[in-house]
Amino acid sequence: MLYDPRQQEPFEKETAMNEETFNMSLRKFLKVVGVTSQQEIEKAIRAAIADGRLKGNEKLEAQMVLTIGKAGLSHKVAGTIELE
Repeated sequence: MLYDPRQQEPFEKETAMNEETFNMSLRKFLKVVGVTSQQEIEKAIRAAIADGRLKGNEKLEAQMVLTIGKAGLSHKVAGTIELE
């Protein structure tokens, strides 16, 4: 938000981006992230069970970090993946 001393309240600067294009592109990116992340997790868990690193009844702590360098974004999501 920007502040104009002539006004009582701050005002938002208009964005120069196309909101529809941004939203569609963001949704497409997040869909790819979700699908490919699930595939990689499944592959890694199955391989770990097959070679004995996991038994198949664990609760696994997981984290994912999303970064967008030019936007100054670093967002971490943590959770638990239960195998049984």
